[in-house]
Amino acid sequence: MALPFLISALSAAAPLLAMGFERWPGLAPCALCLWQRWPYWVAAALALAAGLLPGGWRRWLLRGAALSVLASGGIALLHVGVEQGWWPSPLPACLAPGVGTGTSVDDLLRDLAPRPTKPCDEPAYLIPGLPLSVATMNLIYALLLAGWTFRRAGRDTGGMR
Repeated sequence: MALPFLISALSAAAPLLAMGFERWPGLAPCALCLWQRWPYWVAAALALAAGLLPGGWRRWLLRGAALSVLASGGIALLHVGVEQGWWPSPLPACLAPGVGTGTSVDDLLRDLAPRPTKPCDEPAYLIPGLPLSVATMNLIYALLLAGWTFRRAGRDTGGMR
């Protein structure tokens, strides 16, 4: 019965840690960083529901949680590709705000509020000297958590034999 709650906690841990790294050591998130968090929250909710609902639903909810974590991994793969210059970001919010001729101060101020402070093609490194960006670490974590969750969900009988 503890498996869904463990998966929920592990799913919620990723975005909570990311928010912690924003505060200390002050890593600024980009738009893709923020997008990577949403599937973890969905996975945490699905896994929590798996722990609270009857056994027949458990396996399917845990598989849904694994798919949601895998979606975060897909966004992380997209993000790693943007960081490495393999492809451009599909999100207009990933572009660094630019100042061109004819741009007024009002235009600049209007663009400040909703946009993240960092372009998506600028990798953020958490551990100095380790050549893994935060997006790459998220990709690895998402693949491991999704694989482990799929495997455990396949074995889970929900208390019914």
